[in-house]
Amino acid sequence: MMANNAYIKLVPSSAKEHVTVDEIKELFHYFKKITNKTGEQLDWEYSNAAFPYEIKEKPEGKGKWFYLYSNHERYHAILLGVDKETVVDEDGTERQQTYIQVTLPVTATYGDKGKANELSKFLAKKLKGELHLFNGRIMYFYPRK
Repeated sequence: MMANNAYIKLVPSSAKEHVTVDEIKELFHYFKKITNKTGEQLDWEYSNAAFPYEIKEKPEGKGKWFYLYSNHERYHAILLGVDKETVVDEDGTERQQTYIQVTLPVTATYGDKGKANELSKFLAKKLKGELHLFNGRIMYFYPRK
């Protein structure tokens, strides 16, 4: 099995045109916080099952990528990174576009894929981005003309 990727592209009508790794980490913490609140409302230890990952960072990835690690038996890891690509618009002009790459490593489980989809959708909604899912489908979370 190969590594699998999903992308959240920040298009001109997104909430932001650029995002940093630290901003993604903040959104991840917010996501964990709201899933934890859901568990409290249900009076259930949902936070451990909802998103059983913690942020890990390697020195070579500082400011570019990090990964979410889980020691839960059904989960392993999800990598997240930020980069830019050159895009040619319909009128022929080139522009730089920021994207978030969500990668499932070879060791990822089906549980990781489900959680990665959940997190990708959350990030795409928050940033009003264009989500390219692992299966190749595209979801649009920005205002369309």
